[in-house]
Amino acid sequence: STPEDNNSNKTTMAPKSKPSKEAEPQQKSSTMKRSDSESSFISVPEEGPVKDYRDYRVRKSSLIATVNWSHVIATYLPTLFIVGIGVLFAQIVHQVIMNLSSQVDHKASPGEINFSIETVTAVVLGVREIFLSLFNTYLVVPLQSGESGIISTHVKITALVLVIMGVILSHDKPIYMMAFSTFKAPDSWKVSHAEIIQMMRNQKCFTEDSIKFMERLLVRSGTGQSTAWPPGIVQCLHDKETDRSIEGSRKEAETVIFDIVESALKKAKLDPSEIDILVINCSLFSPTPSLCAMVISKFGMRQDIQSFNLSGMGCGASLISVGLAKDLLQRRRFRGGKALVISTEIITPNLYLGNERGFLLQNTLFRCGGAAIVLSNSWSDGRRAWYKLLHTVRVQSNSDEAYHCVYEAQDSDHCRGVRLSKEIVKVAGKCMEKNMTTIGPYVLPLSEQIPVVTTLALRFILKTIGKLLKSCGQEKLAAKLPNKKHYVPDFKRGIDHFCIHAGGRAVIDGIEKNMKLELFHTEPSRMALLNYGNTSSSSIWYEMEYIQEHQKTNPLKKGHRIMQVAFGSGFKCTSGVWLKL
Repeated sequence: STPEDNNSNKTTMAPKSKPSKEAEPQQKSSTMKRSDSESSFISVPEEGPVKDYRDYRVRKSSLIATVNWSHVIATYLPTLFIVGIGVLFAQIVHQVIMNLSSQVDHKASPGEINFSIETVTAVVLGVREIFLSLFNTYLVVPLQSGESGIISTHVKITALVLVIMGVILSHDKPIYMMAFSTFKAPDSWKVSHAEIIQMMRNQKCFTEDSIKFMERLLVRSGTGQSTAWPPGIVQCLHDKETDRSIEGSRKEAETVIFDIVESALKKAKLDPSEIDILVINCSLFSPTPSLCAMVISKFGMRQDIQSFNLSGMGCGASLISVGLAKDLLQRRRFRGGKALVISTEIITPNLYLGNERGFLLQNTLFRCGGAAIVLSNSWSDGRRAWYKLLHTVRVQSNSDEAYHCVYEAQDSDHCRGVRLSKEIVKVAGKCMEKNMTTIGPYVLPLSEQIPVVTTLALRFILKTIGKLLKSCGQEKLAAKLPNKKHYVPDFKRGIDHFCIHAGGRAVIDGIEKNMKLELFHTEPSRMALLNYGNTSSSSIWYEMEYIQEHQKTNPLKKGHRIMQVAFGSGFKCTSGVWLKL
């Protein structure tokens, strides 16, 4: 969104404690302590104090809550299935031994059996006969009954339960998140607003008008006083020339990516050789060899690994990468597999050095960052997984207006940059509306879906009647037809937490208003923007990390659903829903 749009939606940012210190507009320190939920910079309404989940009451869907807990309980089914097989085998052996003890001549006490070679052979043959009978019972002929069957009732019941569990497991196609990790920049990378402006001055290419414009952008951006820029650009503050070379870009990429990959694999307790699929998305930096090749070489991953490098897909690319990894994992249904998804953006080669205002926003909003996510579709990983992926939806706009609203180009002076159109807010709104309409049936209760369908039907009927009246020359009568507004469903009835792409304060304010979210729902997005800036595709993972580790106004609990929403060039809107296990 453009900075002018922020004026109408400007939100007062104030902490709950120590306001005199936290609210200082321009702090010189570049090592500001990260704000947590206790002293969070979130919107404060005029009518009262900040709400938390205890102050807010929404009628949650009991059916959705039941479904959520069924997913949690289902993570124990593989273990129960294996235990059940052991119980079935023990029951069969016990039945055979008891049958033989009454039929075979031996010298043991009643109810016991003499374990000679002949007897052990008879037991093995008896077990084999019962397994063959079970196969015949459930797969060839109807269930046996009466004295003609050789299988006891308790064995039949155990086998039937195992068959039902096997059917459930075979139809479920789980995608588990084993762990994720975000990049935490060293203090030497962190700069304040004043230092960012000084870096722009040191480029010696910006006019004073452009400098003042960027200053205004920073004040309204919602970013904090300790966000990360790459060392190749930060070094201009220390009387060194800015390094925007390919070597400097690779150095930034290696620092960010190697750190998050090592951390994510450590959290997931996996060796790099266990990764079957690697997906990396980086929109504006696509070197040769690829970033995938860089990671495979560094960590010594297997030679048969499937790797994919996605570029040019903007800030919404992370969930696209997750969707690609999901599709690839589900093709390995019976073998199971592990996927590593990496989302980042490299700032070093993408500093805009011109003076056209449409391009200048990228110099003030975007920051260094990255996230690595480990996924698995193995049943056995469910018990130790952090989350389960429920749904992913991607909506791509196809209009010329949407295609050009975020566009990499050269300005009139041939300076390369990314131009943001003034139409981006309208385009993003339409794209998000289509995305929410698509994902709504998967996450909303019927009580919210019915009004949506009813409203759409009424709007269609009224629109058709209006066209008929106009075709008959009754324009005045057509103008008197009521204008039925869109029904905005309450996503809070099916979703507990929201990770809205931290594209800027105006983006967060607009979604908060349109989706009727509470202050604590958008707190993670505002805190990610404050502490890290717009880190492009990885921003939604900084928000999830905040929900998981820091937020106290709406604490994360087992069985909660988290919705991630992001936007990307092209124009696209992506969304994903995760369940906390």
